[in-house]
Amino acid sequence: MTSRTRLIVLLISAPVIAFAVIGGFLGNALAQPETYTRLQVFQDVVSLVMRNYVENVDSDRIMQGAMRGLAESLDPDSAYLKRDEVKALQSGQKLPGDIGLELTRQYYLRVICARDGSPAAKAGLRAGDFVRVIDDAPTREMSVFEGMRMLRGEPGTKVRLTVIRSNAAEPHVVEITRERLSPPEISGRMQGAGIGYLRVPGFTAASAEQMRAKVAELRKQGAARLIVDVRDCAVGDLTDGIAAARLFVSSGTLAIREGRNEPREPVNAIAGDGSITLPTVVLVNAGTSGPAELFTAALAGNKRAEVVGEHTIGRATRQKLVPLPDGTAMLLSNVWFLGPNGEAITEKGLTPNVEVEEPDVDFGTPPPVADPLLLKAIERVGNKAIE
Repeated sequence: MTSRTRLIVLLISAPVIAFAVIGGFLGNALAQPETYTRLQVFQDVVSLVMRNYVENVDSDRIMQGAMRGLAESLDPDSAYLKRDEVKALQSGQKLPGDIGLELTRQYYLRVICARDGSPAAKAGLRAGDFVRVIDDAPTREMSVFEGMRMLRGEPGTKVRLTVIRSNAAEPHVVEITRERLSPPEISGRMQGAGIGYLRVPGFTAASAEQMRAKVAELRKQGAARLIVDVRDCAVGDLTDGIAAARLFVSSGTLAIREGRNEPREPVNAIAGDGSITLPTVVLVNAGTSGPAELFTAALAGNKRAEVVGEHTIGRATRQKLVPLPDGTAMLLSNVWFLGPNGEAITEKGLTPNVEVEEPDVDFGTPPPVADPLLLKAIERVGNKAIE
């Protein structure tokens, strides 16, 4: 039983709300003697606060804060959802306007990446920026789910972000207009003699077929080697990244699925996989996340590609909605994917074979013309023998 699980039991079992309906999450934990001790400590702390704080305390607010703290201590994608957020998630409906940001949590909400050509990218936001305020709402106690929801709205409406980059003392306030974004599509071009370049801005169910078609076009143009660019790529379902990896890996394990109280389940290549045999380099950075990390890990772990760039973020989990009796819910990560070698991706990320840092850019300054990561990828793939 991990310390995280015991912490879940501690807060979920608090007397203010009858959370025992979570059932399976409690099971074995309640049999641990230390669990009862921690539950008593938590109850004592609540009682002390209620009796001794300088003013009357709203017990619901205390519990909501405890639940937010619980979720934040697990991982950035787990969250405590309020009633309106639960209804929004269960309805499956999303407002059509978006600005193209992907977020995680690191004290404040932090930018994973801005999608290619999106309003956020045009406004100059990039991986690593901290979003301190969305409109008038501070993000310090805001979940990733809540932040992503606030970024959406009707096309043509505006959202105001207060952003901090690196160690800048002064925040930047940007107003961004929401747009109706198209699904990400893979593009390709020749990148010098004999080198094809694929840009993958995000993954969808159609990505594997798009990738197959683009590589076929590049081969007709003379491509004998390939660069696949998954920098600032965080969109899509995790399995879409694995599906794309099947094009490159003819045999072996692509990823390993692991769930709570479930045995590890390897995802293996099958007959017909591995149709793309070109020597390949994959470009990654701090904005490479989710399906792009699984794609990269599958190729690197099966010696099908060299990886060039920055350490990736480490985000390969799926969440499950666990409703609570008062209409709120916990959004808990209950499944994650490991690399082909069984090593965790979540929280650890992937380390490139050749590490190259992207240049720092001051807010409001255009990026440099030179792309050191791409130049290094061209150098590395150019040295690879053609089979």
